[in-house]
Amino acid sequence: MTESSLQWLAAALFALALAHTFAAKQFERLSHRFPRHSGLFHLLGEVEVVFGLWAIVLVCCMALLAGGPAALAYAESRNYTEPLFVFVVMVIAASRPVLWAVSALTHGLAQRAPISTPVARVWLGLAAVPLLGSAVTEPAAMTIAALMLAPLAFRPEVPAMPKYLALGVLFVNVSIGGTLTAYAAPPVLMVATTWQWDSAFMFQHFGWKATLAVCCNATIATLALRAHLGGAQDDGESLPPVPLPVVAVHIALLAGVVLFAHHPVIFLGIFLMFMGYTQAYARHQSPLILKEALLVAFFLAGLVVLGGMQQWWLQPIVAGLEPLALFAGALGLTAVTDNAALTYLGSLIQGLPAESRYMLVAGAVAGGGLTVIANAPNPAGLALLKRGFSDETVSAGGLLLGAALPTAIAAAAFLLL
Repeated sequence: MTESSLQWLAAALFALALAHTFAAKQFERLSHRFPRHSGLFHLLGEVEVVFGLWAIVLVCCMALLAGGPAALAYAESRNYTEPLFVFVVMVIAASRPVLWAVSALTHGLAQRAPISTPVARVWLGLAAVPLLGSAVTEPAAMTIAALMLAPLAFRPEVPAMPKYLALGVLFVNVSIGGTLTAYAAPPVLMVATTWQWDSAFMFQHFGWKATLAVCCNATIATLALRAHLGGAQDDGESLPPVPLPVVAVHIALLAGVVLFAHHPVIFLGIFLMFMGYTQAYARHQSPLILKEALLVAFFLAGLVVLGGMQQWWLQPIVAGLEPLALFAGALGLTAVTDNAALTYLGSLIQGLPAESRYMLVAGAVAGGGLTVIANAPNPAGLALLKRGFSDETVSAGGLLLGAALPTAIAAAAFLLL
């Protein structure tokens, strides 16, 4: 089979995977309609399974059409550092000592705010924690924010519209909130070395604009949720106190993982130390979110495999657009492909003008909340928050509508400020 035929096959499977993410809620409904096969339909309705499933289909098709060695060589040629990192950082960031420390800090700040404590905590979860992602990386910020917001804003009794708005705001804010530094946001990391963008450059050209947009988005979502926060119970406040030395060890291990985010041999070693430590001090731990983190890693690994064969049609689009059109194109394309993959393709273009570089990255990060696949940390947030939605499934259309306003605000900040 020719290389061109394989590329078209990969593009078709990528399109099917994308359509599958939008149809996930329908599969969940079928599981109730046909109880005999509910397990299969429930599996197909898990958004985190979608891209991993279609990646397996792609590799099997490659094995049949191009031969087993070629399929295996392609699968082994992909870089799985990001899925591994997201898995590790999710588990550590969601551990009880880390959550207790964040909860204690945010609760103390919320009590000093001139508004009710639940409202203040929701605003901090939607604004301060995403901006913290510039220091601790976006996946860690998403995990902490999702666990902090789940018992407050994402309860089943909260109406769907404000929940989808809050979910869209969280995804958009995490995507743009990591742009204060040059190492925290995956789409920035892909170009920072090639284009020599350091953290000072990022804050000067992106960071302060992102901060304003994050605060604006968080305020709008908090106002929409305000009437529904009266009965909220913050699980974080009920966590038993954790000794400070235990908290310090967890934070040190998390910092080590963040520091060596691009060296899986090191951060996996740190993770094994973390697992041993949690066993040694089990009385200060809650059950680790291993299942949720593994599902997210499976999703991202599938995206790596499927996305690796989309360069042939994506790069010509990116290369052929003028700056303003490139911004709009990046904003739209991010909805159907990971924004880090999009900026990586842009970094391969020789002689791309400075204005076009800015527009590409700005559009990619602004559109990072439109779909589950738009930004690497989104599946982590989805896995931790979906229980608050009907059928424990997040509608792709609902997310798209919920993210429309915060995306427009982020886009306006990067274009007009």
